[in-house]
Amino acid sequence: MRYLTVLVKPDGDSAFHPLGGKLSDEPSIERRAIHRVELLADDTVLLLAEASGSQERYEQIMAESPHVIEYLTAGDDRWMAVSQFEPTETVRRTLKLQRDSFLVIDTPIRFTSEDYLKVTYLGTEDTFRDLFEYVEAVDSITVDILNMGDYEVNRSSFSRILTARQEEVLEAAVDLGYYSEPRQASLEDIGEVVGIAPGTVGEHLRKVEERVFSEIVH
Repeated sequence: MRYLTVLVKPDGDSAFHPLGGKLSDEPSIERRAIHRVELLADDTVLLLAEASGSQERYEQIMAESPHVIEYLTAGDDRWMAVSQFEPTETVRRTLKLQRDSFLVIDTPIRFTSEDYLKVTYLGTEDTFRDLFEYVEAVDSITVDILNMGDYEVNRSSFSRILTARQEEVLEAAVDLGYYSEPRQASLEDIGEVVGIAPGTVGEHLRKVEERVFSEIVH
């Protein structure tokens, strides 16, 4: 089993779906993640999403949209929304490809600050090849590869965004107390354990922190 993490972007100023465009353009709503998305037998989409901001404005947009069949919201600061809606042809074909193949989405799907989608797929080289062939034939979306590798069931999403060397340096830093308060180890101490220069240790840790914080925020 392999994993593939990609950044999915709509071309130009368009959105993946007119409904999504309305929600993205609304400043009182922040879309955070998609926890489930499924193409149903009647070719409508069932979506479980996470957001923050004005639930009242969200419900108004959903109620006014001709694409929405039904919806429900629950929660407070960071709330959840379940909706059933009619997809665009591109969305329908993408979800059909996932449903009809061995392609699995490792949820949650994260929204970036630009409202792009950060998606991790699980599958084989053949299923990824089918996905790339489909994307090449579609004019309305662009896909950038962020990460790819062997999928380990017990491995966290943080681990999959780090290299083996970065994991080794981070593990040594934690074990030695570099992140303790007060700090109990220096870059020199970590470097002695993993066998690299202190400056290189610092560079690895900065990259680790950047990737982990980016994962949390997005």
